[in-house]
Amino acid sequence: MRWAWAAAETMKPEGDHMGRIGTACLLIALAAPAAAAADLPARKPGLWDIKMSFEGRAGVQSVQQCIDAETDAIMQSSASNIGSQNCSKRDVVKAGDKMTIDSVCMVAGKSATSHAVVTGSFDSAYTMTVASKSDIGPINMTIAGKWLGPCEAGQKPGDLILPGGMKLNLRDMANRPGGPGGPPPTPR
Repeated sequence: MRWAWAAAETMKPEGDHMGRIGTACLLIALAAPAAAAADLPARKPGLWDIKMSFEGRAGVQSVQQCIDAETDAIMQSSASNIGSQNCSKRDVVKAGDKMTIDSVCMVAGKSATSHAVVTGSFDSAYTMTVASKSDIGPINMTIAGKWLGPCEAGQKPGDLILPGGMKLNLRDMANRPGGPGGPPPTPR
């Protein structure tokens, strides 16, 4: 999951007072949506536009993800592994196209309680609202995912296109030393 942390760090504004908790929320969005990864259906392969907005902060962060079944599973698996290791509570209730997830997890060494509601279709568009409380304070965010169509020319499954056009590839990062599934980093 280091790939997502690194990607989230590139999106964090200089001097961001939300620190690691804000970055952790971006991590959730990049894994789209990590809070319920083990319980959500796979997203339709292709290019997804993920928009994240935070209550009390101006602007919307936008990330595009080119996925196929394998890279969507990588994101969900990475998020599920983190959640299963760091969450003492995770209650999931499904009703029609709505899913509610209540959890208590350790994020950046701090206990965080969250309530997430996911609605929509993983073939076309979904919305997740997350309300979290921690020692640092409340964080409320909305994540909206929209399927744009097939990945564009020059994109490959696993590509994350960050604000400013920076592109990272999950598969490449997963195979780097220290990445999930890659060889351990070489000691210096």
